[in-house]
Amino acid sequence: MLRGLYTAASGMITESLRTDTISNNLANVDTTGYKKDTMVSEEFEAILLHRINDKQNNATSIKGFSIGSEAPVVGPLGRGSKVSEIATIQDQGALQTTGNPYDLAISGKGYFVVNTPQGNRYTRNGNFYRSETGQLVTVDGQAVLDNNNRPVTLPQNAKLTFGANGQVYADNQPLTTLQLVDFQDRRALLKEGNNLFSPQQGAQPTAATGTVSQGVLEKSNVNVVSEMVQLINNYRMYEANSKSVTTQDSLLDKAVNEVGRL
Repeated sequence: MLRGLYTAASGMITESLRTDTISNNLANVDTTGYKKDTMVSEEFEAILLHRINDKQNNATSIKGFSIGSEAPVVGPLGRGSKVSEIATIQDQGALQTTGNPYDLAISGKGYFVVNTPQGNRYTRNGNFYRSETGQLVTVDGQAVLDNNNRPVTLPQNAKLTFGANGQVYADNQPLTTLQLVDFQDRRALLKEGNNLFSPQQGAQPTAATGTVSQGVLEKSNVNVVSEMVQLINNYRMYEANSKSVTTQDSLLDKAVNEVGRL
């Protein structure tokens, strides 16, 4: 019964973390360039149960037949579930036309590179602005970098045009080129918050294959209906584990207070 309590409790913890993941996806449904997370769970390694009394008393010996010195295996016993990883789904989000010349979106694979106090970081959020100093920056004031790893500086009152490969033109004159990168293994990037990704140690960026669209933003790839269905299903699984804990606790109470008196 104690094993049953632990197994059901581990299931409740897993489903609670899954609820947090789904809730975070729903909270960011309107966040530009947001990539949803999905939680991957797995079982704890099962253990084998043996009939230990049979080994001691050789109760299975019948007419000279014996199973030997090893106790027979009853079967495997599951020990609940645990979180294996929280994976980020990098699918393309829908594109929304805004008409703002500073709004950029990447169609296909690739990331913009921005400068932060912690070093270069990567984002799909192309909701950019021109700062007071003339730099192209994110909504958090982080400078967008060009292919020379320098901040993109824009002249004042110039007509800006962005090419498909990230070229930047001011009054039809070439200015610089945005740095667009990609990673062969999408698991090389970790979410850092504020719609930024940081590379894992040893991860090397490569040239992006996606194209840039001006006056467009990429919406999040969260499907509200799908997430709500998962949330309801997750609630039912949590409730089932909760009832299992209650049942196990009731059985343990009877074993201790009623059976024990006999």
